[in-house]
Amino acid sequence: MAEISSPRPLPATPPAIRPAQPNPADLAVKLLQPLDGTLMPGETAKAEVIVAKEAAQNFQLLLKLTLDNGKQATLEASSTRPLAQGTTLAVTALSDTRLAVALQGSSGGTLGALDLEQVPAGTLLQGKVEAREQIAQAKGQQALYRVVVSLLNTPLAGSKLDVETTLPLALGSLVTAQVQGSQSLSFLPLSGRLDQLVLGQQLAAQQARQGSLEGLFKGLQGMAQQGDLSPDLRATIDKLLGLLPDGKQLGTADGLAKALEQSGVFLEAKLLGGQAQQLPQDLKASLLRLVAQLLPGLPGGAAMPATSAGGALAQALPAFARNALGALGQANLRQQAMSFPLPSRLLQSMDGEPDLEILLKLAAAAVSRLQTHQLSSLAQSQTTPEGNLLTTWQLELPMRNQHDVVPLQVKLQREEPGPDGRKEQKEALWRIDLAFDLDPLGPLQVQAQLLRGALSSQLWAERAETVKLIDQELDNLRQRLLSAGLEVGELSCCQGMPPQGPKTHLEQRWVDETA
Repeated sequence: MAEISSPRPLPATPPAIRPAQPNPADLAVKLLQPLDGTLMPGETAKAEVIVAKEAAQNFQLLLKLTLDNGKQATLEASSTRPLAQGTTLAVTALSDTRLAVALQGSSGGTLGALDLEQVPAGTLLQGKVEAREQIAQAKGQQALYRVVVSLLNTPLAGSKLDVETTLPLALGSLVTAQVQGSQSLSFLPLSGRLDQLVLGQQLAAQQARQGSLEGLFKGLQGMAQQGDLSPDLRATIDKLLGLLPDGKQLGTADGLAKALEQSGVFLEAKLLGGQAQQLPQDLKASLLRLVAQLLPGLPGGAAMPATSAGGALAQALPAFARNALGALGQANLRQQAMSFPLPSRLLQSMDGEPDLEILLKLAAAAVSRLQTHQLSSLAQSQTTPEGNLLTTWQLELPMRNQHDVVPLQVKLQREEPGPDGRKEQKEALWRIDLAFDLDPLGPLQVQAQLLRGALSSQLWAERAETVKLIDQELDNLRQRLLSAGLEVGELSCCQGMPPQGPKTHLEQRWVDETA
């Protein structure tokens, strides 16, 4: 089987950190001009590092002070240790030319240890980096940083954690760490993916915006019959309809590979790789091009460069989608977006002959549906509790079935042993899920797994007559799989839908039937 190229999740790297004990006077800085009464000795104020430069023997800083009465002042200072631009500080005047400096919030109000009853070992903490300073770097050794992290989840949300780490965490960045003990954490790598917190928000947003692909293509077929379209818009619609594969094409290895390549799931990878020659055949790129062409033709619409795909989508979002952004934090939206298959979602008020405004809404919703699949793939690509690496590709292919357009949903998963994974599993385990609704068979779902050339599969059909028809063809399917060089295990068909519960595929262990 050919390998699918994609970034893989990385196992957690453990640069262990420990909560640092508060120190009321972490650092003294020398002012390059006297305070002249701005602060009297012993008085305190808040400060922000607005400029930080490395000089020959020290670090030059420009501090913006905010006094208790609201007045502000700018001071130049020098420090023996670096402070990152944007760091917030608590300063105390020691004399007219010296300030005691501490990271904001590090002198009380921060946690010196974690309560393992509230956050047991193994808990994932999400946080935002609010301040950072370098506190030590011996010659030839790694630098050590002191960081203030504001916690965003768990019962400790809102608390600040004062930690020491060798990682130069960027100010304002979102971080994920796993609790190792009351005074130790292990930061988890992003592995080329969005942080899980941001990913969850984006999944909820796309779920609120998305609409089924069949609604868009039904509208495109209706628009193609109208005679008052501009040549450019007609060419784009014809190209989109021409991209649709049929069952015969998807029945061949080359045809299926081409359809997967053009599904839109790899658009961003193509852009990063400079593969612009492949964009005209990409489904998502073509949808974004359609959005960009439709917008200027609407009342109040403004022309935009065709290359501004992200801007086109943002402006094309219908009002109902923008209003849904208030639900970003709802866990149920994220869970709906993680389900497979994604349920059909047709936009309301789409009856009658389609016009440009309706087509714009359908196109924007279709783009969001493709992006929901992409983000769901990222959310499911991670390291399993056993240390194996699980990579997921989830996508949707609009397929031509005579005069209808049928969406074919596909999920591919590959589980392979990581550095600390199960020693008995030496080869990648593949899982394939399919979902579609073909007339006259009705809704069908297929699950299959492949390991060391051995395949087993189970099918579900909602209609009893379809189950009977499939049962009659299972022997034929087995012979065709054997002819393809595969070992075949269980093949069966059940009426209904695959069992779905609170457990995800990540938590369910697959059985190696050949073991």
